[in-house]
Parts: sequence; structure tokens; C-alpha cells
Amino acid sequence: MATTHDANNAAYEDVKRILGDASRLESLSGLAGWDELVIMPSGEGAAKARGAALATLAGVIHEMKTSAALGKALGDAECHGAKDVANLRLARDAYAKATRVPNEMVRRMAEVHSRGYQDWVKARAASDFSMFAPVLKESLELTKARCALVAPGKDAFDAALDDYERGMTKARLNEIFPAVRDAIAPLIRRVYEKNTPPALVGVKNPLEGEFDVDLQAKMSKEIAIKLGFDMSKGRLDVSVHPFTGGCGPNDVRMTTRYKANDLAEGLTGTIHETGHSLYEQGRCEEFIGQPVSEAHSMGVHESQSLLWERMVALSKPFSHFLLRELQATFPAEFDGVSADTLYAAMNTVKNPSTIRVESDELTYPLHIFLRTELELGLMDGSIAIDDLPAKWNEKMKAYLGVDITDDAKGVLQDVHWSSGALPGYFPTYTLGSMYAVQIYNTAHKQIADLDAKIEKGEFAELREWLRVNVHVVGSECESADELLTRVTGKPLDAQEYIDYLTNKYTELYGL
Repeated sequence: MATTHDANNAAYEDVKRILGDASRLESLSGLAGWDELVIMPSGEGAAKARGAALATLAGVIHEMKTSAALGKALGDAECHGAKDVANLRLARDAYAKATRVPNEMVRRMAEVHSRGYQDWVKARAASDFSMFAPVLKESLELTKARCALVAPGKDAFDAALDDYERGMTKARLNEIFPAVRDAIAPLIRRVYEKNTPPALVGVKNPLEGEFDVDLQAKMSKEIAIKLGFDMSKGRLDVSVHPFTGGCGPNDVRMTTRYKANDLAEGLTGTIHETGHSLYEQGRCEEFIGQPVSEAHSMGVHESQSLLWERMVALSKPFSHFLLRELQATFPAEFDGVSADTLYAAMNTVKNPSTIRVESDELTYPLHIFLRTELELGLMDGSIAIDDLPAKWNEKMKAYLGVDITDDAKGVLQDVHWSSGALPGYFPTYTLGSMYAVQIYNTAHKQIADLDAKIEKGEFAELREWLRVNVHVVGSECESADELLTRVTGKPLDAQEYIDYLTNKYTELYGL
């Protein structure tokens, strides 16, 4: 005779089945998205057909995730074990959010965001923010309305931020971001006064010049494989904007791009996306297709790409490994170059640092703090949409000493706000940087002779440490602070990030 306990367990199995089916359809959506950006025909007809197909698929997935059958199963389900309990909690939260937003609002948001992108493209081309402001106002009001529905009584900024960085709040951001900003801004001014790292004084920058893109691609692929990217479970291709996607851990699609006159961009872009891909390939196999197997948040995912790009690839030990790779690929250009020279060239601070995506490790956080502060003001009403250009320019001058002369290089430089990623997306970039430092510092303490291993090109032990401590944990924790406490013994500590940047660039620039 079946018991209530048996029925509750059966209900949980129904939850996993429905979510697993939805996840498999989402994997096809991911594959179609990769195809669209990499190899799909460029004609208008292809784009229209793909858009219609993806919209239909999205509708089917939404129906599955908001179905009455799933709702009943979620209500009846019981389970045991930390991973299953977290999985059920995440599924219930997601269902509550999805079912609180009416279909009419979902459709209107999709329409506004589509129109927002088109208006942003035109406004950026004309360098005229006023052409984009009206649709941005619509988008902001829709975001506020949605937040009131999905998280009644919760601060609107916190509700929006939770979509990108679960468990993070504006109160927590206000504890950590200003401290970093106030420490890093004067450091940047000191670096600018010094202008050039001593290791590059009187020496040709080895990264300057023209480098064959096919050779770059070959070398970058080899480096990705040496870092641990499993080509039997993924691909590396070229796209206009680098990204990582695909069908899940067993079919990860990453892309990068190469420029003949910018060797560093192709290298760091490939290593960055490899970090994302290693996270995807390292996720918990037992729970694939379930919410708990997914990355905790955008910030945590970004921490894994930035850990490999910055903590590893921009480090002194890696410069020895990288120099050997470069000398094998471009012998004429790198013959006689020292590892110290390469390290200095890879870490030179941009002056001026006007465009976020072209900035460097040291100035990048201030670009994020500027955007975060503007988003906070938009959400609490202290900043009006029409005031954004002036506020943007004012903060760029104060933080980075940059005079913005046109909207295209200022408030219109990023695509994010046009597609509805307002607010909450931008903070995850620097949160990811901060998580990366703290996680790597712990790995460095626990893995014997890690610097020597990196110098020799031995990355397996670090990759496995990250897989066990971060990747397979997935979304089990309720916040990044909880995950960091589990991995490093304490929640996010802004001082570790401040110390990392201060020590590195004080030494590099001989301050």
C-alpha cells in the first residue's frame, strides 16, 4: 500500500522529470543560439526563420515551467539530502517567479527589449542618447512592475539583482563596492603618473605589431586544451562577440575572436571563455538538467572565467609558460623577449580608459561602479533617465579622469540596458573578479607549488580543485557569500581584492 511518503517522493520525481524535459529543450535553444552567431546564413530570411523558431521553442518551455502539473508536483514533493533539498527549493522559487508575471507583460517586455536594441543601435550610430531615452524609460518601468510582482514588498533593485546574483543585495554592494572604489581610484592616478612599467622602459612592447590570425587561432586552441578544455565535449569557434553556450556539460560551445593588431585580445578572450567552459564541463553529472546543477549566479560563473584569465594567465608564473607558446608560434617576434617583459606588456594599464570592454584589470572595476551607482539611482528615483549622460560624464571624470565628448563613447557604449539587463547585470562582473581573487588565494594555499606548476604548464590540479570545490557544487548554496564561506572559510572580503590589485600594480609600476 502506497504511503504519503511514497507519494511525496513520486511527486519529486515528477518535478525532476518535467524540469529535465524543459532543460533538454533549452539545450536545443542554446545550440540554435550558438548556430545563429557562428555559422547561420547571414540573410534576413534565415534570421527571421530562426527568430520565429526560437520564439516557439521558448513558448513551449515557458508552458512546461509554469504548468499546473509542475505546480502540483512542487506542492506535494518532499526529498532528503542537501543537493535534492536545494534543487527543490530552487525549483519552487523559479516557479513562483515565472507564474507571477502575466503573459501579457512577458510579451510586452520582449517587444520593448527588441525595440530597445534597435533604438540603441540607431542612437549609438548618431551618438544621441535622446533617441534611446524613451524606450529605456518604458523598459525601466516594466522592470519595476515585474519586480513588484515577483517579489512583493522587496526592494526593487534587490529583486532585479536576484535574477543575476542570487542572494546579493544593494546593502551588501554598498558595503563592498565603495571600499574598493575609494582604494583603487588613487592607485590608478599613481599608475598614470608613472605611465610605463619599468620593465617596458626602453624596450619594444612585444605585443605590438601584426600577428597572423590563423596562427593565433591554432595557438589559442592548443592553450585551451592544455588548460583542460575537453574537445570531445565541446568546440572552439570564432564569432563577432566571444561567448560560451551550447547544450550543457557534454556539448559546450565557446567562441572567441582574433585581430591581427591585437594579440592579447585573442589570447585573453580564449582563456576567459575556457574558464567559463571548464565550469560548464565540470558541473555535477548526477543532477544535469536540474536547477541545482547550474552555476550559482552570473558572478560565480564570471569568477571562473576571470580566475583563469587574470589570476592565472596574467600572472608571473604563466608568463613563462605563455612565452614558450609564443616563441613556438611567432619565433621572429618573440626571440629574445623575457618573461618579465611579457608580464609587463600583458598587464599594462590603459590610459585613458574610456571604453569598458577595452579596459584593463585595474581600471575595469571603476567602469562597473559607475554603472552600478547609476542603476541604483534609476531604481530609487534619485536619477532621471534624461540625466544619465551628464551623470555618466561626471563620474567618468571623477573616477578615471576621462572627458567624455560624445554619447557613443559614454552612456551608449554598452548594449546591456537596451536588452532589459537593467539593473543588476553590471555588478556581477566585478563581483566575479572579487570572488576569483578570494577563491584563487585559497587554492594557492592548498595546492603545493602551484606557481611552479603553472610555470611548467601543469594545470590539472588547479582545474580539479575548482571542479570539486565550485563546479559540482552548482547552485546548492543560497548566496555567493555562503559558497565562499564553504570554499574559503569566510564570506566575500573586499580587502583581499584591494590587496591583490594594490600589491600587484605597486610592484609592476615600481610605485
